Amino acid sequence: MIFRQLFEPVSSTYTYLLGSEETGEAILIDPVIVTQDRDLAELARLGLRLAWTVDTHVHADHITGAMELRKRTGCKIAAPAPEDVACADLSLEEGAPLQVGAITLNPLHTPGHTSGHFAYVVGGRVFTGDALLIDGCGRTDFQDGSSDTLYDSVHRKLFALPDDPWCTRHTTTSSAMCRRSPRKKPAIRGWGRISRWRNSARSWPAFTCRIRISSTTRFPATSSAACVPTTCPTS
Repeated sequence: MIFRQLFEPVSSTYTYLLGSEETGEAILIDPVIVTQDRDLAELARLGLRLAWTVDTHVHADHITGAMELRKRTGCKIAAPAPEDVACADLSLEEGAPLQVGAITLNPLHTPGHTSGHFAYVVGGRVFTGDALLIDGCGRTDFQDGSSDTLYDSVHRKLFALPDDPWCTRHTTTSSAMCRRSPRKKPAIRGWGRISRWRNSARSWPAFTCRIRISSTTRFPATSSAACVPTTCPTS
């Protein structure tokens, strides 16, 4: 599988390009409207044809590029069924994989950031959207979010995955602002092992972007953002 991680700095959004070497078809996960030219140029450079755009959820911090990309390329739009996206060609459900060439995308309902949020498992990777960031999670104070629900999604679904998947997420929200030690600059990347998050959950710091996930602390549903720095960008 061809894999590329692309970044949009204004909304701190990662878009992921997945390409099937067997058929030349491609998927874009969480495309942003302002980077559609970049995405199409990368697809052309790789000799791929865009078959599907897939969003992890309805975003509050940017406009998806799905509609414009469909107009320009004829690709189809897939979105989580619980988000009730009117323009979607396919409403994704957990347990119903999307097959694109040799790529099998397995939807995983992970509500909490939004009620209809999905993660996607593709081979040895899981795309967690805003359900799981670096040392933190997406905010839960809008779009029917719930910190209790998000806690359950992370622990019962994402942490239940095998140790081998690489974890990739939608935004950079907590990569630089919520590090474990003020004297040690963290690695700013869009991926990591699921076991890294699961095994470090007990030792995450008290001050993290959005909500803290630990095995001993559960925030009430009305607590949308525990200890959120005022400089933390929305996601």
